[in-house]
Amino acid sequence: MSTSMVPSITVIIACRNAANTLWLQLEALAAQTYEGRWEVIVSDNGSTDSSRAVAERFRSRLPELRIIDSSRTPGAGPARNAAAAYAQYDYLAFCDADDEVTPTWLSAISTALTENDFIAGRFETLKLNSPRTRRSRALQQQSGLQESPFGPGLPHAGAGNMALRRDVFQSVGGFDPSVGTLEDTDLCWRIQKAGKKLTFVPQAIVHVRLRTSLTGIWLQGLGYGRAYTLLEQRYGANTPTSEAVPASRSIGSRFLKLLRATQHPEALLWKIGWHVGHRTAKVLTPSART
Repeated sequence: MSTSMVPSITVIIACRNAANTLWLQLEALAAQTYEGRWEVIVSDNGSTDSSRAVAERFRSRLPELRIIDSSRTPGAGPARNAAAAYAQYDYLAFCDADDEVTPTWLSAISTALTENDFIAGRFETLKLNSPRTRRSRALQQQSGLQESPFGPGLPHAGAGNMALRRDVFQSVGGFDPSVGTLEDTDLCWRIQKAGKKLTFVPQAIVHVRLRTSLTGIWLQGLGYGRAYTLLEQRYGANTPTSEAVPASRSIGSRFLKLLRATQHPEALLWKIGWHVGHRTAKVLTPSART
């Protein structure tokens, strides 16, 4: 590939109180084999720990590193939007502050972006997680794009391993701040509904770090359940219904079903959090179907 055809890429990391893991992600980025032009923007979304100081220590190893303040609007989506507004290159690549990209991640993304406007890479869970932690949550995007049992019938991907043309990102308004968790699913669907294909690139690998604390597992499940409700209302709910279960017994029946189907306590906690978030959001959230 000639130098003129190599994409110039802005790598965006949304960050909030990630000092314990951010340095590992920046170490991984400093070890990239990519020879094209690229920059890193750390978007600090209101950290109260030493995240900014950690990022500052990498200026000599990541010459085009920038650190911006995105604390005005909380959330990973707004943090990424703020960084995208500062991007000086035509392609955006997103990764998370608590994961680790592989040394060839950016090279694989660059190669894929020469033929595709919108791509997502592969998640790998073995390196950063114990067997017990891996059992806490089933993670898609390890062998293909993610799928949901509701919505417009389109695939989606996590923003922890995603890249696209900046003009495509801007054409749909970036991440929707009102979505919160699963803002990446919403972005994927809006871009595809606008006519751009999402392509899976298995060579672009990110080592994903799953939640380990019981509080973190519970809150993540809760947040995902709430976000599912919003996206169901926005795009249509195609999940199997429970009309066969009387309303008076539906909660208890679902809980017993979870107990029977889930062998590991962390996985059970995540699923219960999801169901609590899903049910409470259905009561509190007005319909937002588009």
